[in-house]
Amino acid sequence: MAFLRGFRFRKSIGVAPGLRINLSKSGVSTSVGGKGATVNVGMGRRPTINLGIPGTGLSYRAPVSLTLVVILLAIAAIVGIAWLIQPQLVQQALHWWQPKWF
Repeated sequence: MAFLRGFRFRKSIGVAPGLRINLSKSGVSTSVGGKGATVNVGMGRRPTINLGIPGTGLSYRAPVSLTLVVILLAIAAIVGIAWLIQPQLVQQALHWWQPKWF
């Protein structure tokens, strides 16, 4: 498929708050996080973390260890379960954590 080399395809599907499935020409990946910080795990690829300043277009991407990804996914699962039980409490905690200038 050398003639498709220059073409790009990417589709992102929201599964739950903070969880996305990404489809592209090169495969399927999963993103966990939101504006400012996202962990992306793809099939056959090294997990990466993306840190950015929302609204500026500035971001930094770096590979991370699988151990850190497992810890972050566990935290995301705990927050997701807490959201199902007490959504108001989780929303208050997330708004408290967010920087005031955004």
